[in-house]
Amino acid sequence: MNQRTRSSIGIGLAMFSMFFGAGNIVFPLLVGIQSESQNTFASIGLLLSAIGVPFLGLIAMTLFEGHYKSFFARMGEWPGFVMIVLILALIGPFGALPRCIALSYATIKPYLPFLTLWEFSFVSCLVIFWLSWRPSALITILGYILTPFLLLTVLIIVLFGFIFSPAAPVNLQPWWQAFSEGFIQGYQTLDLLGAFFFSSTIIFSLKENAGNDLHQEYRRIILTTLKASCIYVGLLALVSLGFSWIAAFNSASLQTIPKDELLGVIATQILGPHAGFIALIAVLLACLTTEIALATTFAEFVHHELSKRKISFTFALILTLIIAFFVSLMHFEGIIHFLAPILFFCYPMMIALAVLNILYKLYGFKPVKIPLLIVLTLTSLSYVFFT
Repeated sequence: MNQRTRSSIGIGLAMFSMFFGAGNIVFPLLVGIQSESQNTFASIGLLLSAIGVPFLGLIAMTLFEGHYKSFFARMGEWPGFVMIVLILALIGPFGALPRCIALSYATIKPYLPFLTLWEFSFVSCLVIFWLSWRPSALITILGYILTPFLLLTVLIIVLFGFIFSPAAPVNLQPWWQAFSEGFIQGYQTLDLLGAFFFSSTIIFSLKENAGNDLHQEYRRIILTTLKASCIYVGLLALVSLGFSWIAAFNSASLQTIPKDELLGVIATQILGPHAGFIALIAVLLACLTTEIALATTFAEFVHHELSKRKISFTFALILTLIIAFFVSLMHFEGIIHFLAPILFFCYPMMIALAVLNILYKLYGFKPVKIPLLIVLTLTSLSYVFFT
């Protein structure tokens, strides 16, 4: 295996661990529970919005060589900057990061019933800080150390779920309804928003390793990023399909289970009360790897862009984790309800922006503001009349 192949695999594993967090655990399970025997159509919708759309974002950002400021500046200088801040806040300390902490707490609580949420969140933030304060080591920590253990635990749950679960209950809902529900649930993974910035981290990491011969290395960087993206997409698709189907198989016993306890309950049903500890390891690893990526990304933005290096990365990381700590006290369900209306408006615009920017780079298609305004108008009308 040559160096380029090893690099693509390592980066692909790191990308998988960055993306595979609380949303990618909970929402595929919800899709399976809701769709039951119609899970084939629901899973297609889920894969399109939770994996296909973020992959589109990765391609778009790769065409911009990882320069997310140039990517969003097509909206206009100030609208683009506001959107950057909003997205980083959503995937960082005000959304996805505390959501991961809250899910980890809900999973570990049955094993440590004396532990309170604020105690767990505080310890989690300390661990995240310890693993994140050296951002240059991020790819190594995620790709080569934590991800293999994460994949192993997930594989055990999915494999045993297919072997020992009953058939999925019959669901008579129309196929298009199952598809649309799966597609909408995929929004809430937040992966498209993360794709814009995770890809930037990956590309600039490769550029640093390219040395002075950066121009000649550009094509290799693009190819490596795309190969790694395909690895991430393949792994996440397999895991999402596996989770949705084992939830569909066991849906009859999961209807009243809180969202943040689903994986633990499913694992206990499949593997038994003692082996269900594997689910705990899977959730903790999945959330930890994503938490590291999210905390680092937001802290780097505060350090480089907001403060223009006046605030150190370490202080920015501490500030990020303090905010995440307090938001995590809303619990998993509270954070989901907080994010839902924001994502309803934000996600369609970001999908449109990714498509428009790909067309701009490949075919010179320049219109962007009017198409985005049309998308925002249609989204607002659908919110008024259909929610």
